[in-house]
Amino acid sequence: MAEEAKAVTPNAELLEWPKKDKRRMLHAVYRVGDLDRTIKFYTEGFGMKLLRQRDIPEEKYSNAFLGFGPEESNFVVELTYNYGVTSYDIGTGFGHFAIATEDVYKLVEKLRAVGGNITREPGPVKGGTSVIAFVKDPDGYIFELIQRGPTPEPLCQVMLRVGDLGRSIKFYEKALGMKLLRTIDRPEHKYTLAMMGYDDEYKTTVMELTYNYGVTEYTKGNAYAQVAIGTDDVYKSAEVVNFVTQELGGKITRQPGPIPGLNTKITSFLDPDGWKTVLVDNEDFLKELNKKD
Repeated sequence: MAEEAKAVTPNAELLEWPKKDKRRMLHAVYRVGDLDRTIKFYTEGFGMKLLRQRDIPEEKYSNAFLGFGPEESNFVVELTYNYGVTSYDIGTGFGHFAIATEDVYKLVEKLRAVGGNITREPGPVKGGTSVIAFVKDPDGYIFELIQRGPTPEPLCQVMLRVGDLGRSIKFYEKALGMKLLRTIDRPEHKYTLAMMGYDDEYKTTVMELTYNYGVTEYTKGNAYAQVAIGTDDVYKSAEVVNFVTQELGGKITRQPGPIPGLNTKITSFLDPDGWKTVLVDNEDFLKELNKKD
């Protein structure tokens, strides 16, 4: 028995690391067909700020980072434009991003004025009091607008569909150190969802994982790419992910180490449903931001 206990200890210690680590959701990366058009829509419609922009002609792509606060403290979107590619397939698995606002009705009018496609008019949710609306951006990405009081993080959710909610909850808890904040079951609409994150969902960005009854697989398309999360140690974090994938599925897609030319240390992996996450060294990320000027 003593030997058995000894054998378990290193793994138990390893699994404690994500809970002790200094984790934060950094950004979501996705592809758009016209960078200027999306920047205009996000700044004039949603009220986001353009934080930085870069063009990499030798790789034939451009990036823009937008959000409601500085990247040092806020979750942002990283838009990628690949030269000459004007449209993408979003697939059936990606759900939406969500923005918290103090007045959904006012935000919808602002979005309508800049050509936003309102797919659900503002109003309370069925059987509840929360006021929400849905809008599509110029590339067809859906944003849920949620009426809430003031928040330090208006860009508050990334919703992805999963084929086995129990498995996904375990994976995000063990591999990423997220907390299960709440689950909501809606048998009348045949879905269950789980809110997962590193802090209260009114203070920070959370992952909303949705399971539609009986649906185990979704198409990923080629539009949405990944979320990036900060860590104090990409090597130890990759070790944890590697261990958890053996139990729950998923796989490491990039071994931990520095990005050539940039020196920021990262590792990346797929969860059991094939959704990609990149873990980024916290210190390197801040150095990268300080170089931006």
